[in-house]
Amino acid sequence: MQVFKFGGASVKDAQGVKNLVTVLQEAGHKNTLIVVSAMGKMTNALESVVGNYFDNKTELQSSLQEVRKFHNAILLDLFENENHIIFNKISKLFDELAAFFDRNKSPDYNFVYDQAIGYGELASTTIISAYLNEVGLENNWLDVREFIKTDNYYRRANVNWLETQLQITTHFNQNKLNITQGFLGSDANNFTTTLGREGSDYTAAIFAYCLNAESVTIWKDVPGVLNADPRYFENAQLLNSISYREAIELAFYGASVIHPKTLQPLQRKEIPLFVKSFLNPQNPGTCVGKGKGIEPEIPCYILKRNQILISLSSLDFSYIVEENISDIFNLLHLYKMKVDVIQNSAISFSVCVDDIYHNLDKLLQHLKAKFKVTCHENVSLYTIRHYNTEVVAQLEQGKTVLMKQLAQETMQMITA
Repeated sequence: MQVFKFGGASVKDAQGVKNLVTVLQEAGHKNTLIVVSAMGKMTNALESVVGNYFDNKTELQSSLQEVRKFHNAILLDLFENENHIIFNKISKLFDELAAFFDRNKSPDYNFVYDQAIGYGELASTTIISAYLNEVGLENNWLDVREFIKTDNYYRRANVNWLETQLQITTHFNQNKLNITQGFLGSDANNFTTTLGREGSDYTAAIFAYCLNAESVTIWKDVPGVLNADPRYFENAQLLNSISYREAIELAFYGASVIHPKTLQPLQRKEIPLFVKSFLNPQNPGTCVGKGKGIEPEIPCYILKRNQILISLSSLDFSYIVEENISDIFNLLHLYKMKVDVIQNSAISFSVCVDDIYHNLDKLLQHLKAKFKVTCHENVSLYTIRHYNTEVVAQLEQGKTVLMKQLAQETMQMITA
């Protein structure tokens, strides 16, 4: 049993869907589960739909129509017969989405987001499943929400492993070519939940863990795991192999090629993870597995943009001690801030956060009741694993450094 995950870039258009077939033919598709993301930038498009529902109702219908047009264009390129049943299936799918907005009464953005956003994955897998059947690759389409069960922490749900394991082991047929959606799950009331952005990798790992899969392969538009994002750093190099531990460290610090939660279930059962190029499926790519460090041993660079640096100091020059720090972290948890870096001294405390849920103003108002607060928005967080003095000096050049930390293996720097 093998698990393949295809991201949005790999199926962004009809040619991408056809290339997916090529990958399956070259890499093998016997006893395989395919996990697929929304096509192209469809998740972003659906986020705009949700935004219009809350803030700009006059644009809601036109944004929904754009989503339909995008998928219909791909269908017309894939299927010669315009009377093919798939056209009606996709139309009904988006009718269902429009009907949700008409009947919804919930004012909770996170709930509405999760009910709407998954239609990208539902559409992509429905289209791809039909095309695979069309070209002779018989497959079984699965609704992932019937298998992955979660709590109701919308937009970043936590997996109920016992229930998920039961559903997968009871109802999944390993002897077929199966296709399902990444990113999605459902709660105890069968409302759709999501596992966090880029959660399709995590979906693949969940199935692999529950099915004791031989391997997981993530198909990307890059040759494998690189030591830096080529969009921001020159001369990025391919890492041939990485240990689970090293990959978890890179993911924790924000390396975008692997979702942070993906590696944990794979490591527990020592299931190897391959990251390969869907443009060159025969190339070896990167293997993440049991072993030591990375090969080759070179510095690894990670950049996270649009971060927020909050610096606190006591109003009366008293020490910031355990009690104060506990209060600060309680507030960060309350307002759902993702903490990336912390630093403290006797009378000051600094934290770099990612404001995923747009609660910054509420957090700052709460903090200002107890502390003197300085806030820098839109800062950049650089992390270097396996740094040396030369690469640190090169990275600092021409930048305004607001905060820097050096540990034995990792350097982190926040710049304005």
